[in-house]
Amino acid sequence: MSQWLWLLGKVLLLTRVAASVNFFHHRYEDLVQALFDVQGACPYVTRLYSIGRSVQGRHLYVLEFSDYPGIHEPMEPEFKYVANMHGNEVLGRELLIQLAEFLCEEYRHGNQRITQLIHDTRIHLLPSMNPDGYEVAAAQSPSAWGYLTGRNNANGVDLNRNFPDLNTIMYYNEKYGGLNHHIPLPDNWRSQWMKSYNFVLSANLHGGAVVANYPYDKAQVQRSRNNWPRMGTLTPDDTLFQKLAKAYSYAHGWMHQGFSCGDIFPGGITNGASWYSLSKGMQDFNYIHTNCFEITLELSCNKFPPQKELEREWLANREALISYVEEIHQGIKGSVLDENNNKLAGAVISVQGIGHDVTSGEHGDYFRLLLPGNYDVTVSADGYQPQTVMVTVGPAGPSVVNFQLRESTADQTPGPKVSGKGPHNKGLHKKVVPRAAPEDRTELDGS
Repeated sequence: MSQWLWLLGKVLLLTRVAASVNFFHHRYEDLVQALFDVQGACPYVTRLYSIGRSVQGRHLYVLEFSDYPGIHEPMEPEFKYVANMHGNEVLGRELLIQLAEFLCEEYRHGNQRITQLIHDTRIHLLPSMNPDGYEVAAAQSPSAWGYLTGRNNANGVDLNRNFPDLNTIMYYNEKYGGLNHHIPLPDNWRSQWMKSYNFVLSANLHGGAVVANYPYDKAQVQRSRNNWPRMGTLTPDDTLFQKLAKAYSYAHGWMHQGFSCGDIFPGGITNGASWYSLSKGMQDFNYIHTNCFEITLELSCNKFPPQKELEREWLANREALISYVEEIHQGIKGSVLDENNNKLAGAVISVQGIGHDVTSGEHGDYFRLLLPGNYDVTVSADGYQPQTVMVTVGPAGPSVVNFQLRESTADQTPGPKVSGKGPHNKGLHKKVVPRAAPEDRTELDGS
């Protein structure tokens, strides 16, 4: 009975399946047409843009949802979903197409929850990061389907094993001291899209299991995949990451039950390194090199599920996809300014007891996901005196905490960056009573 009541509660939140959703596998031309159709149906709250081309020249299209598409609104967080990184893992691709159509239709019908989500969040959907691999996988005969066919890109590269190995540097710094965020990239590597937007939260959609996987993916102590006991390699934000993973798992139709394709994951979540060690993956890269907290969602045992299963999978994932986006609205956010109210980009936001910092974006705004509790938060920037405040974070939404830094005088040296280890510099230490984040936003007519 409780399971039925849980499902009924979710259905009441999102009552309509958009009439325009068609449950079939979209080849590249179908995918492009579906995205352009959504942009045409909801032009006031969407923008379609390309972040480049694949090896074979196919556009990597991203569909953005926002009340001011194409514009970063200060204090409004940026979210992304990325799917089909492995070309043969296709369910995430179809789910993001259906999510785009659903967001558009529900916005046009005045769904209050969806309207608020689009007005308060800038959402980026990349349905296919590997369109070339998808076409190889989709061209197979069902009777001769290869488990790995189409996984890599047209150059034979596994895109989720192709990021710089920053974990090794991070683990060294954690042990001996050093930078705990934004580890620099090798000279021959760029991450233009991830650096162009100050993403706060993300999920990478895969297939082959049913579990929400959180960082770190690379184990500090290497072992074979089947060795027991399982040992995780945890981030400084491990408790938060577990909450994020559970937000998806428990909103999903069955992921939270924990039985996944012959494996068992309590609560439907796992630390990546506890499952198996993965080096040079996108999930760890986001956390170590950017401000973005990313998890990996394994969504189906069958990497290329038959068309008849797509509607069932959409209904199982729909609420989870929405709920996970809403997780971006927690912790603290605010602006970092100087004494003349100029925006300070690149200021470091440190939380005592958590050895992972974030930075302010080019507009001077910052976002720090945190669980409810009391925190000492320090902001520092080159040439300015650091400022520390005591903050209480509640469960109802992000607290707005602004900082205004004073320039260092000639006889003062800039305060050191404060890490999660060791005492804080208590200069300019004051208690802040946070105010709730504003909820009233100008609405655009999306009909």
